[in-house]
Amino acid sequence: MELKVVKMETPEGCNLILGQSHFIKTVEDIYETMTTSTPGVKFGLAFCESSGERLVRVEGNDEGLKEVAAENALRLGCGHSFVVLLRDAFPINVLNQIKIVPEVCTIYAATANPLEVVVAETEQGRGILGVIDGQSPVGVEDEEGVKWRKEILRKFGYKI
Repeated sequence: MELKVVKMETPEGCNLILGQSHFIKTVEDIYETMTTSTPGVKFGLAFCESSGERLVRVEGNDEGLKEVAAENALRLGCGHSFVVLLRDAFPINVLNQIKIVPEVCTIYAATANPLEVVVAETEQGRGILGVIDGQSPVGVEDEEGVKWRKEILRKFGYKI
């Protein structure tokens, strides 16, 4: 077994959701979930088929995001994994709906941070072991940090 680190590309102003599912139907079901859960969201979705033709299956409503999602998925190369890139929405707007798609098994990350995926490769193929989401903390928030956190959540409309 060989361990690798695969860097995901996230275009400026976008978020990335990385998960695993169990069936090719995932592509159409996540597409429907994205288009019905958040009006105005722009997204690209790529799914790594792990049997049959073993292609990266691609959907979405933004050609640029579809292309980057496909490149990420191909570089990752882990069976039944999927990548969603979204703009004009946050993962919090779609994450629960994606989690209840019947084929979805796991969500590894939902982030706008730089994302690295730790991958194991064997003779059979590749699998996701985990993710490195952003950077390590450098301290604990102080009163000013608490104030900032509370203000930003209210600015985005997530708290009253």
